[in-house]
Amino acid sequence: MTKTDVAAIVHTIAEETNTPEETVARIYADTLDEYRAQARIQDYLPLFAARKTRATLRQNGTKPH
Repeated sequence: MTKTDVAAIVHTIAEETNTPEETVARIYADTLDEYRAQARIQDYLPLFAARKTRATLRQNGTKPH
């Protein structure tokens, strides 16, 4: 995954959840690192990390637009 892809994912989640991109980037990176440490198959980790990042932000009270 390129930096451009990650930036696009972070930007999209930030817009959807009305959260600063810095916060989204940190949560996404932490989640992706956690998944990479545990996974044998790495193909869908960015998708799962994005999904968990959205869920985490929504659970913490951040509402989408």
